[in-house]
This record gives sequence, C-alpha cells and structure tokens, in this order.
Amino acid sequence: MTPDGIEEFEAIRPRLFAIAYRMLGRVSDAEDVVQDTFLRFQRALRQGTEIDSAPAFLSAIVTRLSINELQSARARREVYVGEWLPEPLFTDEQALRDDPAAHAEEADSLSLAFLVLLEQLTPVERAVFLLHDVFGYGYDEVARTVGKSEDNCRQLATRARRHIEAEKPRFEASRRERDRLAERFFAAVGDGNVDELVEMLADDVILYGDSGGMRPSWPRPIVGRDRVSRLMGGMGALLTRHDLRLERHEVNGQPGATLLDREGRIVNVFALDIVDSVIQTIRSVLNPDKLRHLGPLADVEGMLRAIREERRSHS
Repeated sequence: MTPDGIEEFEAIRPRLFAIAYRMLGRVSDAEDVVQDTFLRFQRALRQGTEIDSAPAFLSAIVTRLSINELQSARARREVYVGEWLPEPLFTDEQALRDDPAAHAEEADSLSLAFLVLLEQLTPVERAVFLLHDVFGYGYDEVARTVGKSEDNCRQLATRARRHIEAEKPRFEASRRERDRLAERFFAAVGDGNVDELVEMLADDVILYGDSGGMRPSWPRPIVGRDRVSRLMGGMGALLTRHDLRLERHEVNGQPGATLLDREGRIVNVFALDIVDSVIQTIRSVLNPDKLRHLGPLADVEGMLRAIREERRSHS
C-alpha cells in the first residue's frame, strides 16, 4: 500500500461515488462524502491503522458516512416543497469519458425511478440492499460495515428486496427502440405536435416535476395521456418564441433531454421511463440546486419575466 493511499483511493473512487450517489441521490453530497472518506483513509494510514484491504476499508467508510448524511437529510426532505427527485446525471458515452466517477456500474440501479424507490427504505436497509444486491458484497462484509449481525443483514436485505421487487421499474428492453421513441417524443415536443405525443404516451402516463418550489412548478404529479400531451405539446410555441432548444442526453441510464436557452445554458432536465414501447413516466428536474453540476444554468426567473411581459403586451 502506498504511504499516502492516493493510488488505492483513485482505483476505487468511481465505486465509492456510485455507492454514495445511490445512497443519497445528490451529486454534491456524494462528492463530499467521497472526499471525507479519502481524508479519513489518509488519517488512518498516518496513525498506523492496520488495513488488510483498502477497497473494503474505503467502502465501509463511505457507506457509514452516507447513512449518517441520509439520516440528517430525511428531515430536510420532509419540508421539501413539491415532488422530490434525485439529482440527475448524464450517462452518455461522452459524459462518462469526461467524468469517470459518474460511470454507471449497474445501469438499472442508477435510474431516477429506482433511486426514488430506494427512498422508501430506511438508511440501513438501503445500505444493506445496495452493498449486497447491487455491488455484490458478502453478508460478512456488509455486517461489519453497518454494525449488524449477518443474520440481521440477511433479514434486512430480504425485506428490502421484497419491497423493491414489488415496485421495481421495468424499462424497454431494446435500447435501439427506446432511443428511437425518445427522439420522436422530443421532436414532437419541439414541434408542439400533440397528436403525435398522444400516440407515444401510455394511457396512465405520469409527469413528475421537481422545482424545489420555484416557478414554474408542478406541485403534484400530472396523470393521464390527454393532460400530459397538452402540457408537453404546449412547450413547442414556448421553445420557438424564446429561442430554447432540446438537446438529447442519456440521463441516469435512461433516455432524456436537456432544455437549453439561446446561450446553451441549462433550464431543466427530462428523463423518460419507456415500457412496452410507450412512455410511462416523464420526470423533469428544474430545481437549479440539483442541476449546477451539469453546467451553466439559465436565468429562469428572467425568462419568466419576459414571458409575462410579452403576454401583457398582447392582452
């Protein structure tokens, strides 16, 4: 092992980020936890702590810190305004080359739908389930990490697995078909083609919006093909009038897009769940605090003022 532990840490850093992000659903918090893990690892090395396996040691630290952070974050989420969604990640090939830490080792467990489902587990249940079922750690390692017996961890994993399996999202099996439908969908949104949107949406499609309370917001889910198609179709005129554009991305392993202003700054991010060749769920993240890690942000408040002024001038 190197004296400063940098080599050992860098070798497993993407795995540490993957654990922390799935635990917390926030990029900034996950990065902070990973950095704190590294500092604690270096401190242990300086103090002469005997470390048999750097990966096991680091994974245990990042998991414990994530549990602590998650327990404090739950109080904040109880007063969160509107729908809560995880912070999105771009997982296109170029994004992965630019940021290896964002690499999805297990794509399905990275989807926004799956991360939302994990929110229903307790912090320790989530840790046990992720470590064992997603990342393949043995129950002996998991038990040492969370401070429970192996039997207790098996029980926690079984309970979590039962809940996850009952509600686990399904996705379009063919990536090619999935991406083709997403291309059609976002083109129809840009054109304001409501009729074509109707053809691509499930009868019971749901649209979730996370704005953190800022306007424009959808404080409650919008349900049903007619309502969702009208809302998304109405964006077409807005895009044209205010020189906005949709740029396709893979978001958390699923098809998505980013809405950009004329300077290429981010307005919001969309992610789609496609099941049986129709769009089942649309998730929109508008809260700027959840988008800063993706690039420069648009002045949404300024855009809204311009829209209001335009409407007043035509009234």
